[in-house]
Amino acid sequence: MKTFIYLVIACFILTACTLDKTNYEAETNTVVPDNQAFKEVFSVENDAYILRVEALEGQLYQGYNEVRVHVLDSHTKQVIEDAKVSVLPLHLVEGEKEDSCPHSPAWVYQPQDKYYSGYCVFTQEGVKGAWVLVLTVEGKTIAFQKREPIEVKHQSNMNLNMTTFIGQDQEEYLIALVAPVQPKVAENKLVAGIFKRNKTVEAQSLDQTYLAVENYTLLLDPRMPEPSMGNHSSPNNRDLVQRPDGFYEGIVNYTMTGNWTLNFILQNHQGRILKGTKVPTDFTPGVAGVKSELFIDILF
Repeated sequence: MKTFIYLVIACFILTACTLDKTNYEAETNTVVPDNQAFKEVFSVENDAYILRVEALEGQLYQGYNEVRVHVLDSHTKQVIEDAKVSVLPLHLVEGEKEDSCPHSPAWVYQPQDKYYSGYCVFTQEGVKGAWVLVLTVEGKTIAFQKREPIEVKHQSNMNLNMTTFIGQDQEEYLIALVAPVQPKVAENKLVAGIFKRNKTVEAQSLDQTYLAVENYTLLLDPRMPEPSMGNHSSPNNRDLVQRPDGFYEGIVNYTMTGNWTLNFILQNHQGRILKGTKVPTDFTPGVAGVKSELFIDILF
């Protein structure tokens, strides 16, 4: 009798997993587009420079965005390789002061492809004009600055989700997923930016509104929280630690397609827990899984 019951339960779980997996694979075609091409978002020009700003598919989204800036001489149309380039994103709210978001402190020239690279992490979506990019180029003899209204769209790819929260130290934090854009059923390199709002920033220093945190650890426990999945996890995951470029990297092992929750515990450089709770390890078929108080949901 016990053997029969176990077989029924096993069949139920396997069937549910198969159905959910099939549904998620169909949904993946619409929610995780294969955005690999960088296209122009806008361009501006004056007597000295032509500036072309590019992003994936020519769109900017809430969350992490890689941004490229091409700088050309407006007369010769030749690429300028030795300029100092900065991009400051500003959020404009009527009746309130300007605010910014995490972005590259320095834009680095990539000689192979001849552009300046950096990133912006837009904290919310907004129609054109709610956000602007302030582009500054300093050449050997001429400087140029331009404010350009932009639109920031809703990010439909949940693999690039972000979250904001107040830590136990009463500081405001932001975690934004950077990679993978398109996960695989495998061990994936998981990359995230972790930023803290700078309480001391002055109006003239909006480029310092958010700072990347140093030497923190982001403990990772990925789970499939759907009742049919039983809140199961996967082996060979690795916590996120800081890389030389300031971003945090670990390993997340997705054993099947579907709904996953990245449960986190954020520790500072002294090992103090700032946010997050441990997730129960019980296998709970038929019951939704418990999530950490710090988590990000993804879907692929």
